[in-house]
Amino acid sequence: MALPKPISVEEFFAPPVRSRASLSPDGTKIAYLAPWENHLNLWIESVDAPGDARRVTSEDRNLLSYHWTDDPRWLLYTRDQGGDENRHLYRVDLEDPDAAATDLTPFPGARIMDLKLPAGRPGKAVFSSNSRNPATFDLFELDIATGDLRTLAENTGGAATSLFYGGSKGPFTSDVTEQGELRLSRWNEATQTLCHIAQFEGEDYPLGVYPLEVTADAGGVLFGSNRGSDRLRLARLDAETGEETEVDSHPQYDLDTRARVFPALPSPLIFSRRTGELIGVRYLGERLVINALDPHFAEVLENLRDLSDGDLAHISSDESEQRWVVSFTHDRDPGATYFYDHSSGESRLLFRPLGHLDPEQLAPMTPVTITARDGLALPSHLTLPIGTEPHRLPLVLLVHGGPWDRDSWGFNPLVQLLANRGYAVLQVNFRSSTGYGKSFMKAGIGELAGKMHDDLIDGVNWAIQQGYADPDRVAILGGSYGGYAALVGVTFTPDVFAAAVDIFGVSDLANFLRNQPEFVRPALAANWYRWVGDPADPQQEADMLARSPISRVDQVRTPLLIAQGANDARVAQAESDNMVQALRARGVPVEYILMADEGHSIENPENLIAVYHAVERFLDEHLGHGRDAT
Repeated sequence: MALPKPISVEEFFAPPVRSRASLSPDGTKIAYLAPWENHLNLWIESVDAPGDARRVTSEDRNLLSYHWTDDPRWLLYTRDQGGDENRHLYRVDLEDPDAAATDLTPFPGARIMDLKLPAGRPGKAVFSSNSRNPATFDLFELDIATGDLRTLAENTGGAATSLFYGGSKGPFTSDVTEQGELRLSRWNEATQTLCHIAQFEGEDYPLGVYPLEVTADAGGVLFGSNRGSDRLRLARLDAETGEETEVDSHPQYDLDTRARVFPALPSPLIFSRRTGELIGVRYLGERLVINALDPHFAEVLENLRDLSDGDLAHISSDESEQRWVVSFTHDRDPGATYFYDHSSGESRLLFRPLGHLDPEQLAPMTPVTITARDGLALPSHLTLPIGTEPHRLPLVLLVHGGPWDRDSWGFNPLVQLLANRGYAVLQVNFRSSTGYGKSFMKAGIGELAGKMHDDLIDGVNWAIQQGYADPDRVAILGGSYGGYAALVGVTFTPDVFAAAVDIFGVSDLANFLRNQPEFVRPALAANWYRWVGDPADPQQEADMLARSPISRVDQVRTPLLIAQGANDARVAQAESDNMVQALRARGVPVEYILMADEGHSIENPENLIAVYHAVERFLDEHLGHGRDAT
C-alpha cells in the first residue's frame, strides 16, 4: 500500500462538524454540538425535517456535554471559566430563540457536581454545589422552568462527606475515613438521624465506589462492586438493610468506568428514558460489550449493532423508546451517528463528525498484550503507520493520565497524527490502570517511578524486540500522569528516550498533593495517599521526593518540551515552572509553552493546534521524520 497523504494538524484537531447528538423526549428534535466561531456550541434540528438547524448557545469555550430535560422546551449544559473547573449550570429556552442562556448557578468561585434529572421528579434537577463553603458540597434541587433553588440537605459532615440524591426517602451521604474507606449512610427524615448502611473497605474498593446511582424506586443503590471478586461487577445495595446482591456481571471484563475520569463519556449504566429503570450495562475489555437487562432494549440493541462495526457509544431515545439516536466509537471512523426507528425498522446515517478524514488513510489500532519483567500481562495498543514496512520505525510511547484511567480502542487524533508522520505509537496500560481487575490496579501501589515505570520500559523493549522500533529513536509523551511519566522517563531512564513531551505533568509529588484544590482533598486518602503517601508524614514525604523528577534534574540529557495551562486546578503551574527553572539553571535547554486560558486539559482549538504543531516539529527534529525513513 502507498504512503497515505500527509494530513495536517489542523485537519486532525479540527472541531467535529457535529457531535454528541441526542434525541428530545418527544422525539421531534435532535440536539448536538457543532462549531461556532471555532468553539463547540449547542444546536438543534428537526428529526423529520432536517435542514432547519439553528444554534442555541454562543459560548467562547468548547461545550463538552448537555442534557435534555423532560420538557423539550429546556436544555441544560455546564461550562467552567477558562479551565478553572468551576462549572456553572446554564439553561437554554428553545421557545425563545433570541434569549441568551441563563446561568442558574451564578456563584463566584463555586462549582456544581453530580447533576441528576430524576425520572420521578419532572421539571426538577438535582446537584451538589460548594456555593456556601468551598470545601463542602450541599445538595440542591432546581426548578428548571423558574430557576428557583431549594436546599435539600446541608453538608454538616465537612469536606470528607458527600451528599447525593436519594429520591423520595431522603438523601444519601458518603464519607471517607482516614484509611480511605467509604461509608454510605441515609438521612432519615422522620427521625432526623443519619442511618449507617454499608462500609466499602479500601482493600476491596481501592478507588472508592463508582458508579453510585439510586434505583428508580429509591429503595436501593446501584454500584460497582469488587467485594469478593477481582472483577468490577454491578450490584444493588438495599437502602434499609445494607444487603448486597449482584445485578449483572461479565466473566472477563470490568464495568466501563471511563466516565469517572471523563464525565462526557457514556456512563456504564443505561437507563430507560420512560421509566428511569436500568436497561443496560457497559463492560470494557479489548472492545465494548453491552448487556441488555430489558427485553425491548435487547431487541433494539441487536439492530443498533448492525449499523456499524464500531462500539456503541452515546445512546438516546424518545420517551416511547421507539426512536433512537446513537453514535459509535471506531479507530478510523469515529463518532458516526445514526437515527433508528424501531417501529418501522428505518435507519439512516445522520453525520460523520470528522467526515473530512478518509478512514482508508488512517492507521488501525491493534490490541496487543505485553509481558512485564515480573510476568504481569499488560494490555496495550499498537498503531503502525500504513504504507510503511513496520521495521525499526521511530516509536512514540504515549502514556495515559490518571494514573487511574486506561487506554482503549478507538480514535485518537494524536495517535493518528503520529502514525501519519511515520511513527509507530505504543500505548501501554501499565499496572494501576483501571478496567483490568482489582489486583492489576493494586499492583501499582507504592510503585510510581518503580514498577509502573518499568512496565513502560518493558513496552518499549517489547517493541524493539519485535522489530517495530528503532532503539535510538524512541520518544515518551503524555499528559497529567502521562506528563509525570515523561519526566520520570528523562530523569530515571534517560538513556531510553531521544525526546520527551510533558503536558501538565507532575514534577514534585509532595508539592502536587499539598496544592490540590479543596474539592479534591477528600478523595486523596483513597487514591494518592494510598499509592504514593501523605506529604504531612516526613518519612513518606522523603519517599515522594525520591520518586519526583524535580529531585533528579541532574540526570536530564534528553530534549524536553513542556506545555502547561495557567488555570490548572489539578496540576498547578508551579509544577512546570519549577522543572523548567531547575533545568535552565543547569543550562539544559527545554521548550516551554504556557497557555493562559487553559486548565487541566487543552480545550481551545487554537491551543490544541499550536501545541501539536510544536510536538510535530519537536519530534521531527529529535527523532527524524518517520516518513523519510521508508
